[in-house]
Amino acid sequence: MEYLVNAREMKNCDKNTIEFYKMSSDVLMERAALAVVKKIRQQGYDTTQVLVVCGTGNNGGDGVAVARILYEQGVSTRILLADASHAYSDGMKNQLAIAENYGVPILTEWEEAADTLIVDAIFGIGLSRQIEGKTADLIRKINEKNVPVVAVDIASGISADNGAVLGCAVKADMTVTFAFKKLGQLLYPGADYTGKLFVCDIGITKKSWLEKKPSYFALEKEDLKNLPKRENRSNKGSYGKVLLIAGSSDMGGAAVFASAAAYASGCGLVKVVTAEENRTALLTKVPEAILSTYAGKKLDRNELITSVKWADVVAIGPGIGTDTVAREMVKTVLEVAAVPIVMDADALNILSEDINVLLRPHTELIVTPHPGEMARLACASVSYVKDNLIAQAEEFARAYNVICVLKDARTVCAIPYGKTYLNLTGNHGMATAGSGDVLCGLIAGLTAQGIQPESAAPLGVCIHGLAGDIMAKKTGYHGLMAGDLPAGIKKVMKKFEI
Repeated sequence: MEYLVNAREMKNCDKNTIEFYKMSSDVLMERAALAVVKKIRQQGYDTTQVLVVCGTGNNGGDGVAVARILYEQGVSTRILLADASHAYSDGMKNQLAIAENYGVPILTEWEEAADTLIVDAIFGIGLSRQIEGKTADLIRKINEKNVPVVAVDIASGISADNGAVLGCAVKADMTVTFAFKKLGQLLYPGADYTGKLFVCDIGITKKSWLEKKPSYFALEKEDLKNLPKRENRSNKGSYGKVLLIAGSSDMGGAAVFASAAAYASGCGLVKVVTAEENRTALLTKVPEAILSTYAGKKLDRNELITSVKWADVVAIGPGIGTDTVAREMVKTVLEVAAVPIVMDADALNILSEDINVLLRPHTELIVTPHPGEMARLACASVSYVKDNLIAQAEEFARAYNVICVLKDARTVCAIPYGKTYLNLTGNHGMATAGSGDVLCGLIAGLTAQGIQPESAAPLGVCIHGLAGDIMAKKTGYHGLMAGDLPAGIKKVMKKFEI
């Protein structure tokens, strides 16, 4: 797993490295500057004439050191002070004095020149206020310059905590950050301002956490090696039974996508409860599935209860609608199930009408809302949910003791009073109807195989994204469809199976 940090956690790491491990802040600053220069060289940027724009804090000090190193390497380099008030941090004062002694040109006002590269070192991860006035004008000029921009640690104006644009922000082509990725560089809109992101070691390591570990993680491909082993001596019952309640008379594809994904994950049996109209499609597309159908408004509740008791996991919601039959199915599952439940789509819309049912004791529950569904569940606006993905997922998970998989361009998986995962796989081609149904079936399939729900949820999200990345190479982003994803899941599972 990869550590991800917010501003507070990164500052704590920095502080511990300096105070506990006695690593000089000047050494850290010098190493940071060397790392930036190295990446500029490696990426092949035109350094015919470089402008380094520096703020008053330690991020500005990093920038001044970058300018001095480039200048000493023979690059035509100038420093532009974003604020010439001399209210500088100690690190910035030291670096500025060194740069002056080496004769690096220092400007206090913007000058039009034939710059081929701009280095942004105005604000670091500690920025929490809105940018306005002269600094905002300076950032606008940088963005309008139409030359590549390299950001030091983080693009100025982006919140390190949630990716928000604090009034305005530098649009970087590359960001060189230190020690760990920051949440704001991965969440949108911050990710759009970050450009290529490189993490460089400057002496701050995992040891710098001391006893205070981080809260945020991203799964890496190495984590997929923890998928359950398949034994030579086994049968279909060895790999779990999924009960999938999905698809209504006019939404049959949801049942097809979810059941195909569950089987692609490696589970042994999938039983689908769906509308009678979907029988032919399922028998054609997923003939491996066991079917239990209902006609119109006639639901056999006793048969449903028997199916729930048969299963190792129940997934409910994709395409079921919100009519009386759908409501009865959701109610029955919540009352009867003694196994993990995955709730998606219409099941969440029904749940939002009486969310307090989750305050009653319940089995392990995974909810997989998109921002619109989360807004209904949390009685919030969609814009608020999208701007506060992590906070909203964590708050809901803890309030109702559920695993919350909040789906977006960066899906957040919050475990109540546990880890929070940010998914870094997947692509915009997956923004298509049915993609969420595939994820629902995939998570259920992994859970059925004995993976604990708190691991199956983030693992499923990661595999889902990798499947989309694989299939996009074949179909292109515009042509990627939900029906392509189960084949991608199979490819991912094959690559990492033992």
